[in-house]
Amino acid sequence: MANTTSAKKATRKIARRTAINKNRRSRVRSFIRKVEEAIASGDLAVAQEALKAAQPELARAATKGVLHRNTASRKVSRLASRVKALAV
Repeated sequence: MANTTSAKKATRKIARRTAINKNRRSRVRSFIRKVEEAIASGDLAVAQEALKAAQPELARAATKGVLHRNTASRKVSRLASRVKALAV
């Protein structure tokens, strides 16, 4: 348990940040899941729209430090290639 005032404040801040980051991570997963479901259903138009919505969400997560920027970039790239494969 924290003893000093600054340590107590730090634990409060950490709890707040953890809740925010958990929410952001959950949001990113939801957007990714929507793209993957659209890909699984084979609907190109829905998949493209879902990908268009997921890209800024992944970029935001990377900017905010929830995801590493290379991880976000990799996820976008892999989703985009899977959506593109539907078109063929």
